[in-house]
Amino acid sequence: MKINKQYKIITLVCSVLLLTACASEDPLKESQLDVSIPAKTDLDRYIDANYVNDYNINVQYKWNQNVVDNNRFLFPPIQTKVQPALEIVKKIWLDTYKTVGGPDFVKKIAPRELVLVGGINLNTTGTITLGLAEGGLRITLFETDNVNKRDRANVKRFLATIQHEYIHILNQTKPFDEKTLAKITPSGYTSNWYETPTSQAREEGFITDYARSNTSEDFAEMAAQMLINSKAEYAAILAGITNQTAVANIKAKEAVVVKYFKDSFGVDFYKLRDEAEKNTNFVINN
Repeated sequence: MKINKQYKIITLVCSVLLLTACASEDPLKESQLDVSIPAKTDLDRYIDANYVNDYNINVQYKWNQNVVDNNRFLFPPIQTKVQPALEIVKKIWLDTYKTVGGPDFVKKIAPRELVLVGGINLNTTGTITLGLAEGGLRITLFETDNVNKRDRANVKRFLATIQHEYIHILNQTKPFDEKTLAKITPSGYTSNWYETPTSQAREEGFITDYARSNTSEDFAEMAAQMLINSKAEYAAILAGITNQTAVANIKAKEAVVVKYFKDSFGVDFYKLRDEAEKNTNFVINN
């Protein structure tokens, strides 16, 4: 027992000496990593107020190589272009669904992140990718630098991206009637859709050239084109098609879209279309 006690005393003395030695050493050098939290800009505060707080949607406009295809020539948007683009998206997309679908519609079914890219995403086929929806959690919007809210055609083109990609997210939540849609123009789908101009695609019963790629894109294009065009503009598209069978087929696809929104979400798609038109006019005229 005495021996054990001696060992304990020796151990205690060594521990004290070790602590004293450590205390006498020079303190660690200051870290070279910047761990400070950057001050928020007016743009950051706008995003917090209109996207993060209301919809839990983060907006990434600063460059992050982990969320873009590094094999493409892509670059971040000009910061002065970001808020104007986001104001358009909020008014025509978010506010439209909020008014017609209810305040919680997009809160419950939404991408959790928007990624903004400044320039064009050009494909090897010569086509341009306007947007991407990834796993229902992220939507990437390209050509942010080119948005001009005074140009109706430009606004429609930009909004077509998010309207289209959001349809895919809704479809992941509740699938559309793919079997019925596939029977309307079964022989018109092709991986070489870009070889056919939209004018010809419409004569074959497709609302756009891209709608010919597959049934999922056909459905998304039908819904998106109805949402970015006014009732009169959509009617003019159909009036410009000479093949009446094609017109009937497009109307049949329209019916699939309308039924899907009613049955799956209790939303009147025509009211959604009219609200989007009203908000588009507001953006362009203000």
